[in-house]
Amino acid sequence: MDLKALRILVVDDNRHAAEIVKSILGSVGAQDIAYATTAHGGFELMQREVFDLVIVDQNLGKGDEGIQLVRRIRKDPTSPSPFVAILMLTGYTEERRVKAARDVGVTDFLSKPFTVAGLLRRIEALIFQPRPFVRSPDYFGPDRRRRADPGYRGVERRRKI
Repeated sequence: MDLKALRILVVDDNRHAAEIVKSILGSVGAQDIAYATTAHGGFELMQREVFDLVIVDQNLGKGDEGIQLVRRIRKDPTSPSPFVAILMLTGYTEERRVKAARDVGVTDFLSKPFTVAGLLRRIEALIFQPRPFVRSPDYFGPDRRRRADPGYRGVERRRKI
């Protein structure tokens, strides 16, 4: 995998963790990597530059600012890139945290500690297997269903448009 053509934003308040991610990305060709330590700083960078991928730590600042950043990227009318691929990293994998990330529109989620291969597999999937976006009254983001079930006939079956 060669990430040379991608513009990537890493948002993490732990400089050491961000440097590890940047080093891994650089090892596969990424050259254009921006870095922010706060959700606010990450959003400001997004308003000045266009990114292909955002990698954000869930536990920014007071604990949930990563979630707030994703919500803002997806729903804020001033967001320049509501469709950007977002990979959320976290050391906390309780079900409620994973659901919170999913429900604000992260594209994918990766728990820490992660392997280099695991991170690169997630990024490769984000790039080469993008999911369509869904808009409903209470959700905007990538389709949370990862596989089609043609046999499903329940009330929440999506209509074909």
